Amino acid sequence: MSRISANLLLSLVALIWGSAFVAQSVGMAHISPMTFTGLRFLIGALIVVPLIWLEWRGLRRHGKLPQVSDAYKIAGLGSLLTLGAAMQQVGIASTSVTNAGFLTALYIPLVPLLGWILLRHIPHWSAWPGGLACVVGAYLLSGANLSGIGAGDLWVIASALPWALHVLLVGRVADGMHAPFLVAGGQFAVCGVMALAWALAFETIQTQGLWAAAGALVYTGVFSVGVAFTAQVVAQRYTHAADAAIVLSSETLFAALFGYLLMGDRVSAVGLVGCGLILMSLVGVQLLPILKRP
Repeated sequence: MSRISANLLLSLVALIWGSAFVAQSVGMAHISPMTFTGLRFLIGALIVVPLIWLEWRGLRRHGKLPQVSDAYKIAGLGSLLTLGAAMQQVGIASTSVTNAGFLTALYIPLVPLLGWILLRHIPHWSAWPGGLACVVGAYLLSGANLSGIGAGDLWVIASALPWALHVLLVGRVADGMHAPFLVAGGQFAVCGVMALAWALAFETIQTQGLWAAAGALVYTGVFSVGVAFTAQVVAQRYTHAADAAIVLSSETLFAALFGYLLMGDRVSAVGLVGCGLILMSLVGVQLLPILKRP
């Protein structure tokens, strides 16, 4: 897969994630955050099982079955996924979808920064202005008027760190193991079990609430987790983490689009400027690294 193809696949991931903000908000009206997180990731894990089975047969045939150390890496990714998804979900319960969409985008500039600090990987210079432009664009798209920072907003802000670490590491782990579907499904299972264990211990789970949230659970479990997160793992084997973060930031645009189509939200003139900034960043991160030097 070429770098451009990988980034196009990540754009599809962003589209699905953008639509999932609405479903997550709807689902949270009926069940608690960790219950929702645990169930949707277990659904996602089940979706990937057939692909894992086929991949496992190929690994066995070529003598490349995972080692114990690989299991630890998958568990680590699953833990980061749990932290990011759970904190975001808790935040969405007490803040607006618009605020959540903007604040989640704070992970974008963290990815190249953490890559530089932890992995000594210097990204293309376009990642820095591109990441900043995406955050500013997401802020403008939110209306440039976050109505006070509340507890829900703080939870979403905190989720930026595990999201950034996950984006930074997931492609490296999948590429090193040559098993993107195993990595994807394994981290989903870890996340689902951890979140659901917390829910069983500290949340009240009612059958009526589960039935009411069933549509949101199925949509986010199948598409947001099973399809989109798996596609992210595959695509990030072929593109840089900093590029991936910028491309994935277009979920903010798609969240606004689905908010307009499904919830009657409207984008102001300032918001349209924000859309333009994000689009410019996406185009820049695609084209600038491949331009030939004079």
